[in-house]
Amino acid sequence: MSGVSTVTEFILLSFPCSREVQVLLFLLFFVSYILTLMGNGAIVCAVKLDPRLHTPMYLLLANFSFLEICYINTTVPNMLQNFLSETKTISFTACFSQFYFFFSMGINETLLLPLMAFDRYLAICQPLHYPIIMNNRLCMNLVALCWVTAFLCYPIPIYFITQLPFCGPNTIDHFVCDPGPLLALSCIPAPGIELSCSLLSSLIIFITFFFILGSYTLVLRAVLRVPSAAGRRKAFSTCGSHLAVVSLFYGSIMVMYISPTSANPAGIQKIITLFYSSVTPLINPLIYSLRNKDMKAALRKIHMCGEISQDK
Repeated sequence: MSGVSTVTEFILLSFPCSREVQVLLFLLFFVSYILTLMGNGAIVCAVKLDPRLHTPMYLLLANFSFLEICYINTTVPNMLQNFLSETKTISFTACFSQFYFFFSMGINETLLLPLMAFDRYLAICQPLHYPIIMNNRLCMNLVALCWVTAFLCYPIPIYFITQLPFCGPNTIDHFVCDPGPLLALSCIPAPGIELSCSLLSSLIIFITFFFILGSYTLVLRAVLRVPSAAGRRKAFSTCGSHLAVVSLFYGSIMVMYISPTSANPAGIQKIITLFYSSVTPLINPLIYSLRNKDMKAALRKIHMCGEISQDK
């Protein structure tokens, strides 16, 4: 491996098509981007402004929504710029910075989702001990641990990829600097690095997924023992939103990263990456807000306060 690289920038092809379609895609993703920011930002504001939502469950939800805002900002702004750009270039440093933050945010999501599942397990299976075990301080400490752990996972793999010789071509058939297309541009084969990235991703995905699966198996057993139908409906409603988000996110990343990155064609990589990096952050606020009475009440309260301030 050589530390010398003759490539100083990459070209992100994104979605090659006519100029008119590029503009149409720009408008579509721009509207989606704004709606995602508004939806997740509304959840963060609702939790912050409504004292009734200052509980671990909603603090985790607010942090998850904040993470989604950070997540889309690692890819969508650059993708929007590429739609209107003639060159579609990204510098070597910017490409690997995007790679780092994109994967760190993704790993953070795989850590926050099990934490949310653990919170629901304690609330439903250990209701008497829940206020003692999962207080706001412990909740925020665990959230901070998720962020720190996520940002410490990929520096070493990314460093080794940057040391590969990139001597051309420099065209990435993707809209984000992903390890599969990047490794394909290396002048020498790097099966060890590709396998290591795949194993690291698989390890993180499987451990967190089975933790969530185990938590909700115990939750399901506890819910089925609830004597009242109303109590069962409330418990299922509380967990249903989280399970929907878990299914969407893990379903897509498992297809993408469990197998070695070279196994997926470029078109499939784009579609799957687009789904879990842009589509799920857009629909997650709808899933959480539409199925949660407290969240809907808090959002209505914010809306009413906004109208009153406008009238004044």
